[in-house]
Parts: sequence; C-alpha cells; structure tokens
Amino acid sequence: MRHPEPIEAAPPELCCTDDQHAPSAERVALIRQAFRLEWLTLAWMSIEAVVAIAAGIAAHSLTLLAFGIDSVIELASAGLLIWRLAVELYHGQAFSEDAERIASRIGGALLFALAAYVIASAGWGLWNRHGQEFSWAGLVLTMAAIPIMYGLATRKLALAERLGSRAMRADAIESITCGWLSFVAVLGLLAQLLIGAWWIDPVTSLVIVWFLVKEGREAWSGEGCGCGDDHN
Repeated sequence: MRHPEPIEAAPPELCCTDDQHAPSAERVALIRQAFRLEWLTLAWMSIEAVVAIAAGIAAHSLTLLAFGIDSVIELASAGLLIWRLAVELYHGQAFSEDAERIASRIGGALLFALAAYVIASAGWGLWNRHGQEFSWAGLVLTMAAIPIMYGLATRKLALAERLGSRAMRADAIESITCGWLSFVAVLGLLAQLLIGAWWIDPVTSLVIVWFLVKEGREAWSGEGCGCGDDHN
C-alpha cells in the first residue's frame, strides 16, 4: 500500500511585524519635529525655572515663585512627551497607544496640580494682602516668555492635531498657560511698580484656573483632543 507523501506545513503568516506597526515616513517626520519642540521647551524651561525662582525668592514674590514652579511642571511635561514620542519612534505605533494613555493622564494630573497651586498662591496673597515686589529680572524674563510660549504652543497644537496626540495637546495647553501666567506676571509687576496695586496679581491669576481644570479633565479622561481618535 502506497503511503501518501507528507505535506510540509507552510510557515505561519506574521500578523504583527515591526514594519506593520512602524510609523509612516510622514509621521516619523512629524514626530521628529515634536522632538525638536520638546527639547527647545526643556532648554527654555530650565532657564525660566532657575531665573524665576531665584528672582521670586529675592523679591519675596509669590507670582514669580509660582511662575518658576510652573516652569518645573512644564519641564516634567516635556520630559514625559519625549518619552511618549520615543516609544512610538522606536517601538511602533501600536506600542505608543499605551504610552499615549499614560502620558495623557499624567499631563492631566500636572494641569490639576498647576491649577491647585495657582488657587493656593492667589488665596494666600489675598488673605495676607501681600502682592509681589518689583523685580527687573522677573519683568525681563516674563516679557520674553510671552512670545516664546506663544510660538511653542502654536506649533505643539498643530502637531498634536496631526499626530492625534492628547498628551501633546495637554503639553501645549501647559505652554499656553505659561504664556498667560507670563502676561499676568508682567501686569502684576508693572502695576506694583506704577501704582502699588498689590491685589492685581492674585486676582488676575485666578482667571486661568477654569481653563486649566477643563483641559486637565479632558486630558485625564482621554476626551476632547480635537484631533480624532485614529493615529494614522
């Protein structure tokens, strides 16, 4: 009796190769642009944090101290974004989805922390009827921060839209907040110099809290990206 010839099994199809999950060339270019923005953010925020905190201590200024702490929070946010972008660049888009959720939630938590600090520092200033003292270093720094933060935030929002990244949008919101805090600090410093209006700084800083809380909730829940859920 003739035995049937054995049939060699074909090798299984690879369903999840690295090539399938690797980002496209266009997306890689966008990620590299985002990397450059985050490294620029790290460089500027390092300068901003050191100068603002030193000026705040020297002038006994709650606003400049808050501004410096905000810069430290932005440093953490930029470092978080660099990690999230590196995950996608080196491990593929499928792996970046978990990193995106983690980064988005941490970004939301940082926004909540910043809102809490703004409320606490404003409340403390109003309770003690204590405004900031004038600081030339603080004025120069905060005036320079306004256009720098505007440029960084605008570019980050555009890239967040194209990448579909809630985490990057949260980071952009923090840059916008830093710009508004800069504007508030400039107004407070000038008011303190010209008319001695101690109360203007804590009052105006409270205006941005609703914005921080709204964006923090959206980043934490993974909603409101404004850029769609797909990552193509």
